[in-house]
Amino acid sequence: MTQTRKIRSIVKSISIMDGAGVSLNRAFAKSDPSLDPFLLLDDFHSNDPDSYAAGFPMHPHRGIETVTYMLRGEMEHGDSLGNKGIIGPGDVQWMTAGKGIIHEEMPHQTRGELWGLQLWINLPASKKMISPRYQEIVAKQIPVVKPNAQTIIKVICGNYAEISGPIKGLATEPIYLDISLAEATRFSIPIPEYLNAFVYVLEGNGYFDDNKATLINEKHMAIYGHGDSIEITSNKLTRFLLIAGKPIRENVAWRGPIVMNTEDELQKAFAAYEKGTFTD
Repeated sequence: MTQTRKIRSIVKSISIMDGAGVSLNRAFAKSDPSLDPFLLLDDFHSNDPDSYAAGFPMHPHRGIETVTYMLRGEMEHGDSLGNKGIIGPGDVQWMTAGKGIIHEEMPHQTRGELWGLQLWINLPASKKMISPRYQEIVAKQIPVVKPNAQTIIKVICGNYAEISGPIKGLATEPIYLDISLAEATRFSIPIPEYLNAFVYVLEGNGYFDDNKATLINEKHMAIYGHGDSIEITSNKLTRFLLIAGKPIRENVAWRGPIVMNTEDELQKAFAAYEKGTFTD
């Protein structure tokens, strides 16, 4: 028997500065059993170059995966593996930091609208020191499913209606969908019960479970409880991310851009960065 998930909590993103001085909205940045394996979600969106021009200069990561999804504008990527490229509208950069990578993400524009999101996904202890991997997926590689005239689904990772996203081979079995609903559209989707799940509203608003108790607006996220399906009803034209993943259920030791399992591992990681042996 299908059990529809209920919303466990609703969180409004907060305005902060990060990188070298980028204004963004942070939906969450914490280790939380209800969000495991996800650690952070940032939404950077501005028409003002002064708020994004400084970008995110070279910095290290270890023990996590970072997912950058561009909606509008362009970012330029470069890293210690020698990867370079421009991430444009609809493109995705999925970076598995593993044992260590140093990278930068800088705006590839000096005017106009820039809108993107970055998600951090924890890696289990058995994968934290694997070789780093970089995957750049352009918009045309992402399947678009239209189950009806009112619904558009971009399958970035995971599956929908037997359609698989282009990102594969990931430890936490993530689902990452970009969903747009026309006004007053009901949408239901199965999500395996063993996955944690949340939505983040990009535009519009709607009711994100079958209780229809609270209208959830843009820049808010809804974290779900247990169940094996999610039911959503848009109030007006609404676009949101639906993200789910398999919890790791391990100790988290986290400082800045590095996430390990113990304080000792953290200290070793930062010591290696200071010595210049971080990516060896």
